[in-house]
Amino acid sequence: MANEGEYKSKIGLDSLYVAEVTADSAAAYTAGSPAWLAPAAEASLEPATSFAIQYADDQPYDVATAEGETKIALKITGLDLLRLAFITGKVFDASTGRMYDNGGVAPFMALGFRSKKSNGSYRYYWFLKGKFDMPKEAIATLADKPDPKTLDLTFTAIRTVEQWSLGGGVTDSVKRVVGDTDTDAFVATGWFTQVQVPGVATPSALALSSSVPTDGASNISITANQTLTFNNALPSDAVNHIVLILASDASVVAGTITLDATKKIVTIDPTSSLTNAVSYIITYAVTDIYGSTLKGAVNFTTVA
Repeated sequence: MANEGEYKSKIGLDSLYVAEVTADSAAAYTAGSPAWLAPAAEASLEPATSFAIQYADDQPYDVATAEGETKIALKITGLDLLRLAFITGKVFDASTGRMYDNGGVAPFMALGFRSKKSNGSYRYYWFLKGKFDMPKEAIATLADKPDPKTLDLTFTAIRTVEQWSLGGGVTDSVKRVVGDTDTDAFVATGWFTQVQVPGVATPSALALSSSVPTDGASNISITANQTLTFNNALPSDAVNHIVLILASDASVVAGTITLDATKKIVTIDPTSSLTNAVSYIITYAVTDIYGSTLKGAVNFTTVA
C-alpha cells in the first residue's frame, strides 16, 4: 500500500543533471558520469499518447493505447556556452571562448532531476535517452522594473534499445526511472552519481548484519543507544516490531525507535538511562520490503 506522502503536491525543482549516452544497443546501455547542468526554474513533462477504439457488434468493443516520446520543457536561469555546445552538438572553441552554431548533431543524453514535495520529501527522475533542441531565448530592454528572462530548453525523451529484466517476468526497454522517498523500498543515495538504470536482482534472505551492543555483551554503557543493522531495507512500520525489554520480567523499556535513510539501520533511544548491572533484551520480528521475515533477540548487560 502506498504511503500518504506519495500523494503530496510538488512545490520545488532542483538538481538538474545530464550525462552523455555513449552506447545503447541490444547488447548494452552505457552513460557517462552525470554533470550538473544549470539552475532549474520549471519542468513540464508531456508524454505523447494516443488511443484507438475498435467497434464490433455495433458498439465500442476495445481500446488500444500507445505511448511515444516525452517532451520535457525546461526553464533555466541560463547556461554556459561550453555546456550548451555539449548538449546540442555545436562547436565550442575554448581558445577564444566562442560557440559556433554550426550544423552539428546533438548527442543522445540522459536527463535527471528531482522535485520537492509539500511534505519535504522528494520525487527523483532519470530519463535514460533523448536529445536537446537549441533553446528558445527571450531578451528585453532594461526598464524601470527588472524583468528576468529564463532560457527555454526542450528535451525529447525516448525509450532505450537496451532491454532490462524489470521483475515479474517483464523484460522491456525503458524511457524513464522514477523514485519517491515516501516509497518504503526506495533509497535516493547516489541518485545523481550515476544514471539510474533498472537492476532487478533476487534479494538475499533477511538477516541481522550487526548489532550494538553485540549479543551477549556486558559492561554496556547505561546512556548509549542501541542499534540493529539489517542486510535488506525495511518498511517504515518495522520499528513497531522491535522492543527493548528487561530480561527479568519482560517489561518494555520506554524509548524512541527510528529507521535511518537507508532503511536498514534501526536505532533504539531509551527515554531514560538504563539501570546499572541489569540484563536487557532487544527483540525483533520484522519483514523486509521483499517479504522476507526474521525473528531474533540481542541480549546484553549494563556496566556495574
